[in-house]
Amino acid sequence: MMNTVVMRAEKDNLESIAAAASKLLLAGELVAIPTETVYGLAANAYDGEAVKNIFKVKGRPQDNPLIVHISDYIMLNDVATGVSDAALRLAKEFWPGPLTLVLKKTEAVSEVVTCGMDTVAVRMPSNPVAAAIIKAAGVPLAAPSANLSGRPSPTTAQHCVDDLSGKVPLIVDGGHCDVGVESTVLSMVGEHPVLLRPGIISIEEIRKIAPDAQVSHAVVEELKEGEAALSPGMKYKHYSPKADVVMVEGSLEAFAEYVGARAANGVFAMCFDGEEESIGVPSISYGAKGNGESQAKRLFSVLRAVDAIGAERVYVRAPEDDGVSLAVFNRLIRAAGFKVVKL
Repeated sequence: MMNTVVMRAEKDNLESIAAAASKLLLAGELVAIPTETVYGLAANAYDGEAVKNIFKVKGRPQDNPLIVHISDYIMLNDVATGVSDAALRLAKEFWPGPLTLVLKKTEAVSEVVTCGMDTVAVRMPSNPVAAAIIKAAGVPLAAPSANLSGRPSPTTAQHCVDDLSGKVPLIVDGGHCDVGVESTVLSMVGEHPVLLRPGIISIEEIRKIAPDAQVSHAVVEELKEGEAALSPGMKYKHYSPKADVVMVEGSLEAFAEYVGARAANGVFAMCFDGEEESIGVPSISYGAKGNGESQAKRLFSVLRAVDAIGAERVYVRAPEDDGVSLAVFNRLIRAAGFKVVKL
């Protein structure tokens, strides 16, 4: 077990933090870094052996591709080829920011990153700490979420410590992530743009730039047998606490009646702000009803909190399945292993 150092990044020490992180990354080590979405477990995207270590440390399945993070458009040309005008319009609108574009890869990107596929998922984070580290390293960074595979994604440095202490040499503490759920992933390699994973940038916003954008069935459904995962977060049970999660669709009254009838030791509920006293079991809010942004920011912290309080089963009030809330719905249905009760 290695010694894990946690370094707090501030404006006045950002250059030295970036230098320390980049030195490790260029030496083939892994570093947990903050982004505006969630914390990422970063490796040099050109170093196949370092990228293999991401899968090992996380316990991540070998057919679940990684996102490559860049700091400028020169790096985009280094990792992707045949970038369409539509893709460039989307990049110019939403980069730096939480949009990932799936594009045709160049030979420079390790096939370990893409799990042998000829496409690569790319984004340019807006978080200043992530941007500084990528720039200092001078190479694109492959970085899935900095957690153990299947667990709720980390939105604080402490979440990274909880999962990765002793497994990585450095965790860079950039505070709480602004967004709270992973980036929107949009495939740009087919006839139409296709939303593979929803995020804070909604399909409605994307269609203002790309009106023909479609939504993959896998956003709210399990992949069909033999269907390849073209994006992280598509194929496996994800984002889940140790507790058994069940998502429940219906009114507050129906939810309270359903959950109350199943009250027992270890049974908890996740609901919306102001509803905690209406449910007959211990309850915790994960955001305001109808406010996808607030739900997204608190979701993973609450999923981790239910483990801390000893929950064995958690019934979750389902959010809307449109706008930003679609991203929260997508994470919850996977945390529940697609167990949904419709009242």
